[in-house]
Amino acid sequence: MSQTAVNALLERGRTLTTPALRAAVDRLAPPMNTVAAYHFGWIDAHGRESESDGGKAVRPALALLSAEAAGAAPDTGVPGAVAVELVHNFSLLHDDLMDGDEQRRHRDTVWKVHGPAQAILVGDALFAISHEVLLEAGGPGAARAARRLAVASRKLIDGQAQDISFEHREFVSVEECLEMEGNKTGALLACAASIGAVLGGADDDAADALETYGHHLGLAFQAVDDLLGIWGDPAATGKQTWSDLRQRKKSLPVAAAVAASGGAARRLTALLTADAKKSQEEFADFDEAEFAARAALIEEAGGRQWTADEARRQHDTALRALDGLDMPARVREQLVELADFIVIREK
Repeated sequence: MSQTAVNALLERGRTLTTPALRAAVDRLAPPMNTVAAYHFGWIDAHGRESESDGGKAVRPALALLSAEAAGAAPDTGVPGAVAVELVHNFSLLHDDLMDGDEQRRHRDTVWKVHGPAQAILVGDALFAISHEVLLEAGGPGAARAARRLAVASRKLIDGQAQDISFEHREFVSVEECLEMEGNKTGALLACAASIGAVLGGADDDAADALETYGHHLGLAFQAVDDLLGIWGDPAATGKQTWSDLRQRKKSLPVAAAVAASGGAARRLTALLTADAKKSQEEFADFDEAEFAARAALIEEAGGRQWTADEARRQHDTALRALDGLDMPARVREQLVELADFIVIREK
């Protein structure tokens, strides 16, 4: 499958999911419906129709493929796709505020435009509606799917709490970082990869195998995100240069670099130890050269290469989870190609 075919798969996810997603957002009371529409890129800050980047749509694509893996029509997975997207965007609204991120998808974040209170309220509302949409799907799979979404949501929140706690610690192990990322990113991708199958009537063994695929795919996805968070091109990512370093995130490249031996690791550890004692105001005064120096030390210590290798390891583990699963050959091929896309993306 070519990159064009992968793009078509992602676009199918958007096309089938967006009408139901818009209908869910329309349930919100004003001005929350408008604020949510801005967040999703449907309107600009002045309320005018917009065609802004709405994200990669990997989760909706996975939910629809998941339904097909169970032998059901792709639209069987739409309620699951919508529910997962609502939870994902609930987390983005809150994360942007907690992290102080001012840009997402090349636009000002919701809290920057509409204020912190609206970011919190709209995030809460999207989370509530996600379960409403899923339970309204009906059928024997709806309750099972809702339980998986609830567990994934709890793990996602656990992961965000872990991530925040890491920012002011001097040292975070690679194992701790992988556990956090397995919660914060892996849990929801695992849910997306299994929720359509559950709605399509798959048994727990098949759904669990797809969930394992999604979990490891999530770890690969986050490893790539961690690389982009330091070395990504702002024109592609829509975030500031050295974004994760500005927020003092103990991401995988940082954890792997600190755990390495050698002079670069020791110099980096000394810098990060001093950084952890600084206030956010002091840290905000850093210039580009100081962030660039930290990025260079991370790379010299091997953190960049280790993380790229880890993304590939998690990708391979995800694909092994599909072994033995009975599904149409075309669907298996698309799950493989979607995994390949995740580890080579640039945004």
